[in-house]
Amino acid sequence: MEYAVAIILGYLLGSIPVSPLVARRHGVDLRHTGDGNPGAWNALDQLGPRRAAPAFLGDAAKALLAGLAGHALGGWWVAFAAVAAAMVGHALPVFASFRGGKAVMAFVGGAFALSPLAAAAALAVCGAVTAASAFRWGARIGVFGYPAIQLAFDPVERVIGTGALMCLIGALFGVAALRGRSAPATPAAGAAPPG
Repeated sequence: MEYAVAIILGYLLGSIPVSPLVARRHGVDLRHTGDGNPGAWNALDQLGPRRAAPAFLGDAAKALLAGLAGHALGGWWVAFAAVAAAMVGHALPVFASFRGGKAVMAFVGGAFALSPLAAAAALAVCGAVTAASAFRWGARIGVFGYPAIQLAFDPVERVIGTGALMCLIGALFGVAALRGRSAPATPAAGAAPPG
């Protein structure tokens, strides 16, 4: 029963279209701007770091809250199910016509619920690489390095669970490609340049 509750709650939290709502406040429709993906990365490209920050934090917070609720309901594997459901909700949101982002930031937020020490270490790596090069590289290295870092903190079966979540991201990227969402969209009039 706790799994069912966690999955439903996680999906509903993930379905909240944070990035499109943030972009709309600045007069930008992410579905028709940039790459057409209604997620935090497109918000960053269209709004710049300062105005896109709430999109990143909000998308991460959805899965973080889902994971914490899962822990409260029944422990790590229930939390894992809740985070996975939040990622699916983010990508296929019931509140936004089942057209959402690719769940990378939801994965990041969920990581802080599933393995906070490993996630904090990955965030530190992200910050160091960002300072040395650029945020895009720091974010990628932080995300892809997270499972390796997690090995220092968690049993291997949990790291395998993390691998499953990363496979889910890959599947969601595939769904996005099949839908044609990776094709460039028409820039919105008056959209702010990145920066």
